[in-house]
Amino acid sequence: MTPRVAPRRTKDETLAWLRKISGELSSATLKRLEDTLPWFSEMPPGRRSAVGLVAQAGITSFIQWFEDPTATPWVASDVFGAAPRELLRSISLQQTLQLIRVVVSVVEDRAKDGGELVRDAILIYSREIAFASADVYARAAESRGLWDARLEALVVDSILTGEYDDELPSRIAALGWHGRGEVSVLVGTAPRMLDVDQIRRTARHLKADVLIGVQGSRLVVVIGRAGPAHQAEDDEAATAPAPIGFLEIATQLEPNFGQGFLVLGHAVPSIVDASKSAKAALAGFAVAKAWRNCPRPVHADDLLPERAFAGDPLARSTLVNRIYQPLKAHSPELLNTLWSYLDNGRSLEATARELFVHPNTVRYRLKRVGDVIGWDATGAREALILQSALIIGAIAEPDGNSRRRGLR
Repeated sequence: MTPRVAPRRTKDETLAWLRKISGELSSATLKRLEDTLPWFSEMPPGRRSAVGLVAQAGITSFIQWFEDPTATPWVASDVFGAAPRELLRSISLQQTLQLIRVVVSVVEDRAKDGGELVRDAILIYSREIAFASADVYARAAESRGLWDARLEALVVDSILTGEYDDELPSRIAALGWHGRGEVSVLVGTAPRMLDVDQIRRTARHLKADVLIGVQGSRLVVVIGRAGPAHQAEDDEAATAPAPIGFLEIATQLEPNFGQGFLVLGHAVPSIVDASKSAKAALAGFAVAKAWRNCPRPVHADDLLPERAFAGDPLARSTLVNRIYQPLKAHSPELLNTLWSYLDNGRSLEATARELFVHPNTVRYRLKRVGDVIGWDATGAREALILQSALIIGAIAEPDGNSRRRGLR
C-alpha cells in the first residue's frame, strides 16, 4: 500500500491551515500534558491554568513566528509573557523543557499533514524556544540572586544592630535558612576578594547554614547548625554523632577571611537571639589587639577582661553573673581563697600562709572553684579573667571594703 503523501501547500496555505487547527492543537496539548506529566495533573487548578496558558501561547507564537521568522527575538516575550510569574513559581526549568517537548511533539504529530515546510519550521522554532526558556530562567535567577543578596544584607544588619521586628523571621525564612537550634556569630576582616559561594560550600560540608554580610571592612557570618546542641531524648538521635562545635566551624571558615583578628560570639538559642552573639563578637573584635597572643579564631568570652576594660556592659555583667556571683553564692570560703591566690601572684605557699591552711587545701579549693565556674585559676589567661571578675564584682557591691574585710 502506498503511504499517504501530504499535499504540497504554499506558505500562505500552510499558515491558514495552522491557524485553523490552532484550537485543536491547544486541546491536544493540554490532554497530553495531563496524560504524560504527573506534576502537571497534581498542580492546583490556578497554577495548572497558568501553565496551560503558556503552552497555548507557545502554539500561537509558533504560528506567528512561522509567518515572520525574523520575529525570533520576541519568542520569549510572546510565550512567557502570558504568565511569567506563575510559570517561574510553579515549575522548574527542567519541567519547562518537558512542557516544550510535549507541545512540540503534539505539533509534530499534526505536522505530518502540513508538509516538509512545517516540519523544518518546528525544528528551528523548538531550538529557539528552548534557548528562550533558559534565558528567562537565567534572568530570573540573576534577579533573585540580587534580591537575596540585598535581603541577606538587611537581615545581617538587623542582627548586628539588634533591631528586631516581626518581619525578621519571615525575611530569614525567605532566604531559605536551614539552621535550627543554636546560632553563633563570627566577625573578622573582609578579604579583598570575597568568595561567598566557598563559604556556603564549606558550611554545608559541616552541616551548617550561614548568613553573610559585609559591614565596611568587617565580614560577618551568622552560623546555624542543623540541630540544637543538647542531646535528644530518643534513642536514634542519642546515637547520632555530636554536632560540630562552633569553634571548629569557625576554624574551617577561617581561610575565607582577610588578615586580622577573628572573633566568635557565644552560642544563643536561635536565630532571633543572634544579636546578643553579634554584640559580643563585635566587642571582642574591637579589643582583640589588646591580647598579645590572641588566637585566630578566638571566643568572644576569652576576651572578657579586655571587653570589660573597654566599657562593654555585656562583658561586665557576664563576668559578674558567671564568676563572681556563683562563687559568692556557693561558698564565701572559695571566693576568699581565689582572691588571696590571685593577690599573691598565684603562689600556693603564699596563699596558704595568708589563710593559715596547708597548700594542698588551697589546691583543693582552687579545683572546687574550677568545678563551680568552669575556669581554672592556675592558668595565666584564665587567672586574668577571674581577677577581672572579682574586681568588677567587688565594685558592684554596695560596700566593697566591708565585704573584703568580712571575707577575711
